[in-house]
Parts: sequence; structure tokens; C-alpha cells
Amino acid sequence: MVKKEVILSLEGMQRLEQELNHLKTVRRQEVADRIRQARAFGDISENSEYENAKNDQAFLEGRIISLEKILRNARVLEESEISTETVCVGCKVTLKDLGNGDLVDYTIVHSTEADPAAAKISDESPVGQALIGHRVGETITVRTPVGTFGYELLAINPR
Repeated sequence: MVKKEVILSLEGMQRLEQELNHLKTVRRQEVADRIRQARAFGDISENSEYENAKNDQAFLEGRIISLEKILRNARVLEESEISTETVCVGCKVTLKDLGNGDLVDYTIVHSTEADPAAAKISDESPVGQALIGHRVGETITVRTPVGTFGYELLAINPR
């Protein structure tokens, strides 16, 4: 199985490392305490508190494994690697919506850093995929689940 490199910003890498540390040091202990308390209630075969705690434990361990895998394959994107010639992960783009004329700015990031509310879109999203590799002045058509949109790429900048 080929391991896919995960390209992250320094802030993104630090955020994931902090989350992993919190899950391992704080959340694991909290869930273990809940399981111990639920066992104290007696018969675990019909104990909803125990079942809930075990489900939380399974989810927690899955997230820890996922974060460890991401971080194992992660590389911090250096500013010098960000192209302003073509759209790539790490660059900030300015687009003109051809439907209504609005200007929008997006930063293209790996899916683990995506935050649409902060205008950080994943390179795996419909818009991100459509933008990758394009140059300033080009028109991009984006097919999304809610329709097709057209944009003109006005600028590419490092973050």
C-alpha cells in the first residue's frame, strides 16, 4: 500500500500534534474513568453507561490511530515551495464568481486543515480539485453537488 504524503502548514502540524497529545493524555484517562465507574454499577450486559463509554473509547482510539497515521506521513510545507505560477496546496487564490461578479479568496490546504468558515478549502474538495494547476487569467468550471459554477482566477499568492 502506497502511503500518501500529507502536506501541512506549520500551524496545521502543530494543531494535529496538540490534538493527539490531548487525546492520549487527557481524553484516554477520562474515558477509562467512565468505564471504571460504569463497571461499578454491576452487570455490564445491560449497562448503557458502560456501552456509551466503550463506544467513546473505540471512537477515541480510532481518532488517535488516524492522527498518528497523518502525522507519520506529514511534511511541513515550506514557503519557498508555494508556487505563484499555478495553483497548488499552500497558495492563496482570488477568484471572481462569474455568476454574480463577487470576489472570493481561498487558501488551498490539505483536507485535515480545511475550514470553509476561515476560507481554507481542501485540495480534495470540488473547488480545490478544479483549481489545482490553473494559472492567473484562466476560467475554471466547478461541478459541485449543488450545481456548476464558473470562476476567473485573478491572483495566486503565497499564504
